[in-house]
Amino acid sequence: MSEEPTGHLVAILGGGVMGSGIAALVLGHGIPVLVVDIDEETLEDARARIMHQLRHAQLMGVLPAGRAPGELVTTVALSDVVDATAVIEAVTESPEVKAKVLAEASAAVRPGTPLITNTSGIPISEMAAWTQRPEELLGTHFMNPPFLIEMVEVSRGPQTSETTVEALVALLTALNRRSVLVQDAPGFVTSRLLHPMINTAARIVGEGTATVEAVDELMEGCLGHPTGPLRTADMIGLDNLADSLAALYERTGAEECKPCDLLLAKVRDGELGRKSGRGFYAYGKE
Repeated sequence: MSEEPTGHLVAILGGGVMGSGIAALVLGHGIPVLVVDIDEETLEDARARIMHQLRHAQLMGVLPAGRAPGELVTTVALSDVVDATAVIEAVTESPEVKAKVLAEASAAVRPGTPLITNTSGIPISEMAAWTQRPEELLGTHFMNPPFLIEMVEVSRGPQTSETTVEALVALLTALNRRSVLVQDAPGFVTSRLLHPMINTAARIVGEGTATVEAVDELMEGCLGHPTGPLRTADMIGLDNLADSLAALYERTGAEECKPCDLLLAKVRDGELGRKSGRGFYAYGKE
């Protein structure tokens, strides 16, 4: 069990699926969180999502017992991150959006503040050019839901300093997370393995070889996948998955990373997974 956290203020850029999940994890460990997003309506949705996940985590008993949640503050002003001890970027997997957000955050925070990107496909070496101090940028890949999965992939870029790595590992330790350090590459390890596999599963369904349910059942029962690749895709968000695959395909040229027709069709139709109520499966209101 980690010690009672002191002195932390974590700013999270983006209150979507992953941003809200990370926020719930951090709050549940007694650390205050500042969430930044584009407008008040989006922030209102983010607050509801965060509190729902925080209650869920508390009911499951996966947060430190007897510890009061940290304070949640939301803002549309990215300049408000000035007092953060760490900044976690969790915006959409778009190079243009990430470049703008990271550049603004890098200019706003004090020197020595780790800038942590939750990218699933873009190399840290590429993103470093968007910041004022490349040595302070590194990547984490939280799995969804972050409050439940204890292991976190940490990717350092060629310019990332040892001090920045140590600061991130210390933060993850305060969150009772185990960190595994890998080197920089498109997709790192988890996305480079998982996302093409999900894409292949969707392609198999699109070709008529098997139903969604059959693919997941076989992957669970025969190969030990905990939830099935297509149910996992719905948790990730099909739009996020398509963006990540496109980023991987652009940087690796691997055909298995090219988003398949069925995945792209679902995104066009607004069937984005759990967050929209329908993806490969249909969901009731949470």
